[in-house]
Amino acid sequence: MSELHLVRAAGRRIEVRDSSGEDADPASAAQFVYLGRQPILDREGALNAYELLFRAGAHNYAEVTDDAQATAQVVARALGGIGVPAVLGQHRGFVNIDRAMLFDDIVHVMPPERFVLEILETVKFDAQLARRLTELRRTGFQVALDDVTELSDELLAMLPHADIVKIDFLQTGRAHLAELAAAMRGHGKTLIAEKIETREDFALARELGFDLFQGYFFARPQVLAAPRNRSPRPALLRLLALLSRDAGIIELEAELKLNPSVVVQLLRLVNSSAFGLGRNIASLREAIIATGTRQIARWAQLLLYADSGDLPWRADPLVQLAGTRSRFMELAAGWMRPADDEFTDAAFMTGIFSLVHVLLGSTPKAVLEKLGLAPQIREAIVSRSGPLGTLLRIAEAAGEGADAASIAIGPDAPPGFAALTPEVLAELNLSAAAWFGAHVEEAAA
Repeated sequence: MSELHLVRAAGRRIEVRDSSGEDADPASAAQFVYLGRQPILDREGALNAYELLFRAGAHNYAEVTDDAQATAQVVARALGGIGVPAVLGQHRGFVNIDRAMLFDDIVHVMPPERFVLEILETVKFDAQLARRLTELRRTGFQVALDDVTELSDELLAMLPHADIVKIDFLQTGRAHLAELAAAMRGHGKTLIAEKIETREDFALARELGFDLFQGYFFARPQVLAAPRNRSPRPALLRLLALLSRDAGIIELEAELKLNPSVVVQLLRLVNSSAFGLGRNIASLREAIIATGTRQIARWAQLLLYADSGDLPWRADPLVQLAGTRSRFMELAAGWMRPADDEFTDAAFMTGIFSLVHVLLGSTPKAVLEKLGLAPQIREAIVSRSGPLGTLLRIAEAAGEGADAASIAIGPDAPPGFAALTPEVLAELNLSAAAWFGAHVEEAAA
């Protein structure tokens, strides 16, 4: 029997479980969302931060099969499912993040003063990643490098783009610890000793000048649980459709009122201190104004990612195809018109909605008319007309391995499409696949 404590935060019942066993009742577990957190302490033993960890149930281990989906669920549960005050209090949260999520606009749903982006050791460093990390740090995020075990050329290349280095005490040879720690201190990085399991390791880490400490010697992760709020995909898609055509507050308010679970999470998001408002938002209209439509769109997309449905996100071929296509179109639009954010956003939405009829078991025309989608997006999908329609045809061809470049230079292609050369299209296709986190072949396997 696991030890169970109850705390109340923001009027909501949150269960804190110190558990190493299985869920007592699997059926009951399906009605809750879970999140792990492990303390990160300073040199005096005071709480400094938490690392937030994916948990599928009350059992205290991860079961991560999809890094991007796990990150999406951790963020969704921390911000909307449970709430930042209950999860973090006044402290920061470290969130494991893979390459796909790093390049996703959704990352900005996290307030940078409350969350640290902990880069997984599997993320490969290159010039594109360097530019992205520079952008994220410029907006206020701190970047931590996870599971560092040795000095390497790749580590040294990443250091200018990171603020914190976490050194793995279980995997790093004792003979190299002092040299590694000294090198990181020499670069001005905050040092975290992770996987500290003995008093001797803690003493050694303090002696070597580490700033922060994490591991089983101090505390095992706690598991937080809260009642699950269902966010059905059709409702989220309708919300995204309204946002795509710049619907007014009255329309957004009316749609949100039909979906209480989304409203609950939106209000929790706004009230979570993520926006530094200094006051609680009680009404839906206030929440919409305070959050802003772009942030609501990010939140809806995050919930789509986090909602795995009947299949894990990366194992759902329809979700994979829509996600990869939408990212490809967004990248291509940005390549052609780098200063036109409206066109870029519309391209992403066109990709998202180009397969929604399959999700809802209907025809494109019928589904899109009911959603009240922006006319240029609707016409692009139904009749493949206009610049967005041409871009959709290019995305479809690129996704099927066909000659997409011939469409870009065809007689009916709008001005500017010739910039999508075969080389550019190949690079965009690869970037879109990396952003989504898996290839179609992996999803179908």
